[in-house]
Amino acid sequence: MHQSGFTFSGSAAQANGAAATAVAGTKDKITELEKLADIINAARARGQKVVHCHGVFDLLHIGHIRHFEEARKQGDLLVVTLTPDRFVNKGPHRPAFSETLRAEAIAALNCVDFVAINQWPMAVELIKFLRPHYYVKGSDYKDAEKDVTGGIALEKAAVESVGGQLVFTDDIVFSSSTLINRHMPVFSKELSEYLKDFADKYSVDDIVKYLDMMKPLKVLTIGEAIIDEYQYCEAIGKSSKEPMLAVRLISSEKFAGGILAVGNNVANFSDNVGLLSLLGEQDSQEDFIRSSLSDRIRAELLTRQDAPTIVKRRIIDNYFFHKLLAVYTINDQQLTDSDDAKLCAKLEQVVPEYDAVIVVDFGHSMITPRAAEVICKKAKFLAVNTQSNAGNLGYQTIFKYNRADYVCITENELRLEVRDRAGDVTNIMPRLGQKLSSKRVVITRGKRGCVCYSEDEGFCAVPAVAGQVVDRMGAGDAFLSVTAMAAALNAPLELLGFVGNAVGAQAVSTVGHRDSINRSTLTKFITSLLK
Repeated sequence: MHQSGFTFSGSAAQANGAAATAVAGTKDKITELEKLADIINAARARGQKVVHCHGVFDLLHIGHIRHFEEARKQGDLLVVTLTPDRFVNKGPHRPAFSETLRAEAIAALNCVDFVAINQWPMAVELIKFLRPHYYVKGSDYKDAEKDVTGGIALEKAAVESVGGQLVFTDDIVFSSSTLINRHMPVFSKELSEYLKDFADKYSVDDIVKYLDMMKPLKVLTIGEAIIDEYQYCEAIGKSSKEPMLAVRLISSEKFAGGILAVGNNVANFSDNVGLLSLLGEQDSQEDFIRSSLSDRIRAELLTRQDAPTIVKRRIIDNYFFHKLLAVYTINDQQLTDSDDAKLCAKLEQVVPEYDAVIVVDFGHSMITPRAAEVICKKAKFLAVNTQSNAGNLGYQTIFKYNRADYVCITENELRLEVRDRAGDVTNIMPRLGQKLSSKRVVITRGKRGCVCYSEDEGFCAVPAVAGQVVDRMGAGDAFLSVTAMAAALNAPLELLGFVGNAVGAQAVSTVGHRDSINRSTLTKFITSLLK
């Protein structure tokens, strides 16, 4: 073992090469992964021990420096790899520093020999690719049970599979997230103060406790299956003969949306998920739908006569990501008596089997008054969301349901329900809750966060925590997916709203339904916010 600096065994030529590396400029230490693998292989051939550290290292601080210095003592060559920007999952506002700046900062340290940026989301593939003798983590990773991602156990298995060893340093520990939140806040003063006050009431462990309790919960999701298709186009210009815009199709992307997206979100938190929906008899797209659903979902997909599976196509300007036009393939006429009877019979059978039922009623005629009556009668715990859209504006109402334990709708939908455009929502929400015998009502307000109400806990307003908004589609569905389970577990009202807003922040940071809400990523985001 060597204490510091560049100490290599071998010929004088090798020593001269090491000295040349030692005096190389900062940027000369930054290399590509393939070249780094060649450097490590050459060092291994010379009998030298390679030490590997990996992380985000968003704000280089004394804790990192001591960690690297301790790691360097384990061998002859210290390589540091970084999580690339696109895989940093500490929230939409992170990383505070780009991958190139983070790499340059670390390369400036004398104790570090080489720096590279990872190309995978996790370090597991990286470890197997580089095959270090020692993979070194900080003391805060010693207790694997506290690692919410389970990553440290996977990394230990990976380094041992290549004949290496997992080693922990034991020195002063700081948190980049804490330092950034306190001294380089990216949020407004009001939000920063709210987060500090919230952290005084609830710890990350308090939130994780409820996330853990979701795992055994049996949850049934009910609603329309919708295929969301994005067609990315570029404008050619105005038609020469008609007053219309002409666009050229570049590419298209298809997502499992509607209740399918809700089911996938729930399945990332619960191991016992059911899904009940209607597919069209025409162009059912069942193969795509089943292949897009989580393996943890038990899907009951009934067939509707004389109808296609719902497809909602958005024509999108490829450069600015502006949605230009929506084209629906849909039959939203009333269900036939036979289809309604078939659906109600299935509801009678499956609804009582679950601890909680989440209904997302998109208003495309699947859930008839009779079906709503069965759900209300049979559900042990019922969470309801009804949505207004271009096809049902003014005709869709949550009062189709005569009860709900938890109601979650947008502010605009609340106002449409009670025909009150400008009234204070705190006067409207209790009326809605009373009419539905609902213990909890949450109103989502986009960039203004959410307002939560219960008769026992009163009102609380929770600000939004989203950073960059990429696409708002599905954010409300994602909010409902997780908060409905929290409500079923009787989580404190403000905690429920905070988790919902964190979920919404994740949802708006991705395009469409490319990614469902990941529990590990959500926990990391919440941890980052509350440090």
